[in-house]
Amino acid sequence: MEPAMCKTKLVLSFTGSFLNKAVSFIVFSFLDLVDFLLCMVYKVADFFIEAEWKPCYCSSAKEAITSSGKILVSEQGKSKIVCLTSSKLHLEEISDTLYTRPSLVSEASKQTVNELKRLKVDGNVAQSCERIKKGTVRSTFTVNSTIIEMLQGKIGGQQSHPIPRWSDCDCKFCTCWSSSSRDTLFVKTQGPSDEAHEDVLFIHGFISSSAFWTETLFPNFSSASKSTYRLFAIDLLGFGRSPKPTDSLYTVREHLDMIEKSVIEPNKVKSFHIVAHSLGCILALALAVKHPGSVKSLTLLAPPYYPVPKGAQASQYVMRKVAPRRVWPLIAFGASMACWYEHISRTICLLICKNHRVWEFLAKLVTRNRIRTFLLEGFFCHTHNAAWHTLHNIICGTANKLDGYLDAVRNHVKCDVNVFHGEDDELIPVECSYNVQRKIPRARVKVIEKKDHITIVVGRQKTFARELEEIWRSSSGHEPSENHH
Repeated sequence: MEPAMCKTKLVLSFTGSFLNKAVSFIVFSFLDLVDFLLCMVYKVADFFIEAEWKPCYCSSAKEAITSSGKILVSEQGKSKIVCLTSSKLHLEEISDTLYTRPSLVSEASKQTVNELKRLKVDGNVAQSCERIKKGTVRSTFTVNSTIIEMLQGKIGGQQSHPIPRWSDCDCKFCTCWSSSSRDTLFVKTQGPSDEAHEDVLFIHGFISSSAFWTETLFPNFSSASKSTYRLFAIDLLGFGRSPKPTDSLYTVREHLDMIEKSVIEPNKVKSFHIVAHSLGCILALALAVKHPGSVKSLTLLAPPYYPVPKGAQASQYVMRKVAPRRVWPLIAFGASMACWYEHISRTICLLICKNHRVWEFLAKLVTRNRIRTFLLEGFFCHTHNAAWHTLHNIICGTANKLDGYLDAVRNHVKCDVNVFHGEDDELIPVECSYNVQRKIPRARVKVIEKKDHITIVVGRQKTFARELEEIWRSSSGHEPSENHH
């Protein structure tokens, strides 16, 4: 019976996999066409409502369009932009997955948009910049035309408009940052105000907010911890109650600059512990590498680390891992919709985020569950521009940097590293945490049974609060051990 059972399982598994691939091909081919049509719809809608159309990533990656200032163009394999701010020249990478997502209609889309561009602009504009650094370096870079258009306002000296776009929510909660004179992140602080304390920075994941921590962990820390540790939970740039600039590309540098500007500098933080979830783990690693002598402990929950095989294009490889263009499991289907389709995801934001007050009211009415309500608030309160660029530039765009981050943490950041992962996490597989441990052998990995991407914290907040307190105590009390296996 056993061989027969095994054979039956193999047949069922093969059949299920085949059906998933076949149905996925049909569904995503249809979505390719829908996204192409929505591109045209939004260009018309943006033009009539805002008197200009929103730049999108359907155009050629090699075309550069400028009306003022000089933009760099051309470098093999990577896309880089030059941003002029406060007389400084910043060079930073953006992910090629923003504009290179192969589909059945992608070529037709590019050709159509390029024809529209030719009607609007006479010829291609390709500028090079020499002597970037003390007149000794000569470089040229390739830039997508959308990025050029988004930077035109900055380079031309124009002010960015804080008013949300017509397709974004304009409620007081989502736009509270625009009425403030402070250009900093929203930070929820808990702990002693005197100087006899230790600092802890909490970084949430994708389409989430500081409430992921403040509504779960903060109430469950012991009195001793509340009097010892000063806790900072931030809303990342573009999410929650933090600024959501329409001209930002939401790169690693922009996120880190805002964290430093909002937490580290104003609060005179000299050393700190970091707790990060999902996408936040990438920013936590980058922050630890930038401040190697300041980090006391690093706690990562479900880190999205996918080692890239030799010869593979890093950002494209990770995009297909995170968003595999499959209808099953449903969480993979959702991730694929968010990652592959710029205009479909904008439509989802229009329907859900812009009307989040209605959805929150219905959720409260139906569930009467406070935990779910605060999770919905974190899920709803962002703009499409912020979510789209953060997903691509952080998750996909850092694919070729994460190995370097992890090597630097292993060799130069002398702190304890603890990794937690839910056994049932369908969004980011447990293998990702073990991949981190392979790069940082001293890292402790703890897999939590019967928990997923969210319930690794939500539902076990009391237990996790005790675990964090122990991590902070041991990290502050002695030098980290080199062997934790």
